[in-house]
Amino acid sequence: MCGIALVLSGDCLVVSPSTAAAAAEAAASGTPFSDEGKGVSVGELKEALRRRGPDSLGCHRLHLCAADSSIVGATDGVDCDGGDGVGGGVGATELCFIGATLQLRGAEPVSQPLVAQSGSVLVYNGEIYGGINIANDQNDTQSLLSSLESFCCCDLHVADRDEAYPCRESVGKSVPQILSTIKGPWALIYWQADSKTLWFGRDAFGRRSLLVHWPTPDDSRFILSSVSPPSFSRNNSATEVNGLEAGADPDFSDHTKVSYWEELPCGIYSIHLKDLDNNAACTREGCVVEVRKHDWTDSSLHTLIRWERKSTVPTVDGLVSAMGSVDKGNHHLSSCFREAEDSTSNGFEKRDLPSDICLSPAHRVLIALRESVMLRTNVNILYQGDLNKLKEAELAPIAILFSGGLDSMILAALLDQCLDSKWTIDLLNVSFDGQLAPDRVSSLAGLKELQRISPLRRWRLVEIDSNLANLKEESEHVMSLIYPSNTYMDLNIGIALWLAASGDGWVNGQDGDRYKHKSTSRVLLVGSGADEQCAGYGRHRTKYRVGGWVSLDEEMRLDVQRIWKRNMGRDDRCISDHGKEARFPFLDESVIRTLLEIPLWDITKLDEPVGKGDKKILREVAKLLGLQEAAFLPKRAIQFGSRIARESNRKNFGSNRAANLASAGSVEVHKRNH
Repeated sequence: MCGIALVLSGDCLVVSPSTAAAAAEAAASGTPFSDEGKGVSVGELKEALRRRGPDSLGCHRLHLCAADSSIVGATDGVDCDGGDGVGGGVGATELCFIGATLQLRGAEPVSQPLVAQSGSVLVYNGEIYGGINIANDQNDTQSLLSSLESFCCCDLHVADRDEAYPCRESVGKSVPQILSTIKGPWALIYWQADSKTLWFGRDAFGRRSLLVHWPTPDDSRFILSSVSPPSFSRNNSATEVNGLEAGADPDFSDHTKVSYWEELPCGIYSIHLKDLDNNAACTREGCVVEVRKHDWTDSSLHTLIRWERKSTVPTVDGLVSAMGSVDKGNHHLSSCFREAEDSTSNGFEKRDLPSDICLSPAHRVLIALRESVMLRTNVNILYQGDLNKLKEAELAPIAILFSGGLDSMILAALLDQCLDSKWTIDLLNVSFDGQLAPDRVSSLAGLKELQRISPLRRWRLVEIDSNLANLKEESEHVMSLIYPSNTYMDLNIGIALWLAASGDGWVNGQDGDRYKHKSTSRVLLVGSGADEQCAGYGRHRTKYRVGGWVSLDEEMRLDVQRIWKRNMGRDDRCISDHGKEARFPFLDESVIRTLLEIPLWDITKLDEPVGKGDKKILREVAKLLGLQEAAFLPKRAIQFGSRIARESNRKNFGSNRAANLASAGSVEVHKRNH
């Protein structure tokens, strides 16, 4: 996992993003933007990114001189040969790449940015679980750079059928083709030296954060970053922060304000910087360079993005077929479990469960989820070497953000199957009401159930207790992490995730003593995506009641397609701030595909009570794993289960009722403004 950033600057360069036409038009016409200050500095970006990647921090600068189309690269600022440094006159453009690394994969440490012999530069934040062949002792970023270096540079122009750049298919795949094949979360920034093209983007579900600053009159630079610097957010969010400090209502209602940062929409983008001096869009005032968005080239990925289910409305034939499948799957339940035990006997080898005996929908989801957890929890050479330096009692390479609810219990049971028995598993639970918070109660019950199904495993429940009144500085810091998200709900969720990811809490020992413990786990499993795909939200039940199966399916599709903006970027930034990497097994491509192949009526049955019909498929998976109690637990969002929402409402509004009234008013303001 890494923190990555790019600052593209130059006196003659204005980036006009085709995906943000309104912002480009406003900049060109001189329309004033909101006062966001003069922008972030490279030093501030480095400071913020180092928290995400504490093992190494690097910076590489390139200077593109339009006068002779030459490029000068260095680890620090170097002027162009012609004497014009960045900011020194027409034709000087600088690209500053920053990479902070959390070493988790590969046999040897690798620092970013990576610079190829060709002069190409890559900063990469992600994990590759398929699409590009990577051995356990290889580093993802190095392997990806090797693949990208073999690409066909003319593919930038294929969409426009520009005959000036004949395609050279024999050279290799194009950048969009390579990136479309990656299975797993990623965000990257890549400078292709030969074609002088800057590529950047996020995976199709936005599982890794990447913010963008489009050029404005106040700050004409084009900037990409995994996170917004705390100092910048403090200086430019004074109204919100001051309101938070005083216990008053921060000004979250102005939804029309243009933000300095935006979440970069999922996709692959490019900026072609070749021959700036001959660019027809260049004038004395500067050059306008267009940002192009490229299509995903993998047809199977298009299917997942569209999120189209084959069977939505029940039919008589479909129901009969489903009943037969369930009977057959249950008949061979014991065989499936024997296969699962055999395939996880040493924690590292894997053998697929036989498809001919495990045909029920729940079995199919179980197989896909187990494979997803296995891919995300392989303790490789480099990471295992670091762990062996610790005391035996501290050996917990993987932790789970743990509420004791359905999703986290499934992840815990699957992790137990996939991880060598010598490792401890940390269960991180946060509460703002001590032992009385619902999530604390369910986590204690969940711990007992996990100990029952796997008594030989060392389970360690880390109880992270906090009081919102004592989190003034922490709240300000989390506000910078959730930015550009800016609602109380985002802040409450962000604080809860940030505290949980710290792993700093208390553990109840076997002899009854209670001791302080800080989890050393650098990889955290998170249950994000389960509710969106399996109808776990209350609004899903409302949609079903009003509009039936079709309406429910449309709402679930909307949730999945906007998860990148509403959840993933925010959650990634809050968790990664501790030098931890969040991994999301429910958002694995194969898991998503498996769930879409199953009829909607096998996924959920919202005619039944809460805790039974919602997320029906996952409740059946829990039963297959032996989690009989967890299979009937109701859904609780982290802000309610930890009771931070209640404490926040009392602090800022005086009561939950007052908060609900204020929230309703904000919704009306938002509707009027849009």
